[in-house]
Amino acid sequence: MIILYHPKSTKARSRRFPLSILSIAAVLEGREDYVIVDGNVDPAPDSTLEKLGRDYNVELLGVSVMPGPQMVAAMESCREFRRRAPNVPIVWGGYFPSLFTQTALNAEYVDYAVRGQGEETFLELLDVVRGRRKPETVQGLTFKDASGHRRTCADRVMKGPDAFPWYTYHRIDASKYILPTFLGRRTAVHQASIGCPFRCNFCGVVSAYGSREKMESPARTEAMLRHLKRTYGVDSIQFYDNNFFLRADHARELAERITPLEMRWWCEARIDTLLGYDDSTLSAIRRSGCTMIFFGAESGSNWVLEEMNKQLRAEQTLELASRIRDFGIIPEFSFVVGNPRDPERDTHECLHFIRRIKKLNPEAEIILQHYTPVPQREGMYGGVEMQFPSTPEEWATERWLNFTLRKDPSSPWLRPALKRLIDNFELIVAARWPTVQDIRLPAWGRQLLKALSAWRYRLKIYTLPFEIEWAQRLIDVRKPRVESL
Repeated sequence: MIILYHPKSTKARSRRFPLSILSIAAVLEGREDYVIVDGNVDPAPDSTLEKLGRDYNVELLGVSVMPGPQMVAAMESCREFRRRAPNVPIVWGGYFPSLFTQTALNAEYVDYAVRGQGEETFLELLDVVRGRRKPETVQGLTFKDASGHRRTCADRVMKGPDAFPWYTYHRIDASKYILPTFLGRRTAVHQASIGCPFRCNFCGVVSAYGSREKMESPARTEAMLRHLKRTYGVDSIQFYDNNFFLRADHARELAERITPLEMRWWCEARIDTLLGYDDSTLSAIRRSGCTMIFFGAESGSNWVLEEMNKQLRAEQTLELASRIRDFGIIPEFSFVVGNPRDPERDTHECLHFIRRIKKLNPEAEIILQHYTPVPQREGMYGGVEMQFPSTPEEWATERWLNFTLRKDPSSPWLRPALKRLIDNFELIVAARWPTVQDIRLPAWGRQLLKALSAWRYRLKIYTLPFEIEWAQRLIDVRKPRVESL
């Protein structure tokens, strides 16, 4: 028996298909005996793991780990599982062990770490566990040898989604993951590519996957979405790709294929890529159900964009904000504010730039994030070097958990007053134009927020917005999702 464990990472209302675990399950299906345990659904996953360890001959516990709350849950569960089943090897895969490989293996309860794409690495690891293969021959694997030393194998060359079987939806209770959103009453998630070909030096994708992207064929994407619609009644999709669009011909074919499905959908994309598409392609994308696109605008200053290696100009963001309005697609722009080299200048220029976007396209949604460094293969962005925790337990402390979640991160170059300015500005913009993504926000609540924030936004008074904070607590306002690592 193989256990695939997806530790709890979100509240019940926000849970989605555990695609990372379903990817591994897909290559095991029909060839191995396995079970999926999802902490987002199972109210007592540790008890479930204990029972499985007691009732079955468990060969391997595979755990998907993202930085943040899921890492904390993984740490606690694995520590307890190791205590009760000391002879069962444990492997961590996902973003956390890909970014913090040595840190993951510093935990006595983690025996192996899978870096990057994990399907083939996991299958080969099974041969290692069964004594049929030496661990040093498995690409993408880092492990502890007999003396306790960490040994890292070569990176594995990434393959596209078409190289692997479909997700094993039938092995989970799909009804618990298909939930209402602003897109529709029955929203599911899908990932139609892996990786990203760009090398923005503030992004963790580079360290996890390198600068490659492999796209799923439009025919396969259509077939999988059609299956979700027919089998589970799905009416809308959130695409979890780091970069959903590359070639215009691919985008056009995909749009034409999924248009008959009549699904509304959301995705992430690059600004310059969409600007390169002609009007007919953008129209086809809109007809296919595209409702909102998340864009990493990152900054309104060209000097910051150059430092980020974003390969983008601020003028392109303004052009897209204006142009996309004609096609009825809502742009969602994310900004990383507080450049370490000159946080004051960066912040003020960025806030001014966002006001220009809102003038061109009031429906544009804005997400602001304090700049927080991510480990990179070629040093830190902005010249920042940080000593990251060396154990999962230290990552689980309040300071580092807040850092991971960008919740009051410890950024010595960002003065408290500047942090408050960024947060207050975001609060006022979000109240002036409440997000369409919060489907629980009543009409009266929207009007109240708009009325309280209109004068502040117009007069550029961002200090002490207590009345807006009070109103948001009263209405239970939810912020839109934040771009993943």
